Amino acid sequence: MLQTKDLAIVILNWNGKDLLEQFLPSVIKYSDEAVIYVADNASTDASVAFVTKKFPSVKLIKNTENGGYAKGYNDALKHVEEPLLCLLNSDIEVTKNWLQPIMSEFNSNPTTAIIQPKILDYKDKSHFEYAGAAGGFIDKYAFPYCRGRIFDTIEKDNGQYNDTKTIFWASGACFFIKNEVFKTLNGFDESFFAHMEEIDLCWRAFNSNYVTKYIGASTVYHVGGATLTNTNPKKTYLNFRNSLFTLVKHTDSHVVFRVLLKMSLDGIAGLRFLFQLKPSFFMAILKAHMSFYYHLPRLIKQRKQLPKRSGYYETPSIVWSYFIKNRTQF
Repeated sequence: MLQTKDLAIVILNWNGKDLLEQFLPSVIKYSDEAVIYVADNASTDASVAFVTKKFPSVKLIKNTENGGYAKGYNDALKHVEEPLLCLLNSDIEVTKNWLQPIMSEFNSNPTTAIIQPKILDYKDKSHFEYAGAAGGFIDKYAFPYCRGRIFDTIEKDNGQYNDTKTIFWASGACFFIKNEVFKTLNGFDESFFAHMEEIDLCWRAFNSNYVTKYIGASTVYHVGGATLTNTNPKKTYLNFRNSLFTLVKHTDSHVVFRVLLKMSLDGIAGLRFLFQLKPSFFMAILKAHMSFYYHLPRLIKQRKQLPKRSGYYETPSIVWSYFIKNRTQF
């Protein structure tokens, strides 16, 4: 039976001394016997010296470069041997007994490979947080959405998602995974750099018949946007590009049609940004498509090598449901 001491909590850090100072104490206080790591992504601030001096019980992993979320964790987790992993953002406050329901699920259901807790907004703790909320899903065209968050509509937490549920993807903000599964799936796709790499990994897990769960009995609070805010064009670029990456790599059929329709919808989003006088976001989508074309040969090669599985979506088009049918809740 797995115990808390079998869990490695790995916090990826890049120039986040202030975040570590604010949030690492709650992780240490409420994580029982779990082994806590800070994986530093070649920070240029005082992060490493601060952790060494202030939190000597925390293990340090020093990456040689800032490879973003994907490469950063891939490099760091080569040095982690615990059978369970928790990939935890540096801007998350954990709560008392947050680990017990997670450990119980792993021990009760051996087929469960990935878990996400309830993620609420640190700045407004009565509401869900954008990045994961109460568990992620995806539509036919690789548009992600969550229970508790569809596009920019965030639900209040009224206990409606206090359940345990099989989901399609778990948020990278607080991402539990069996170490063996992470290695079997070859970790994150480093070409993603950041954003949607956890969806890509969960899609590969789904196609390999692993189960991803949401555990509503465990709660954490996420600041969100501590590295890239929603108002940063680079985040728009990564999200639009990486969504196309996942669609080509994993969708089970009619990939050309789905990609073309997805790119058309991206174009509409780009025009919307122009009408809103946000040309930098329009350019971000254009650059995302150009990068997608550049990577397409590699993506096609990956597509041929990866297993496929149907039934990955519940809603054919979340865009249609949200913008046309005005469905704003899961």
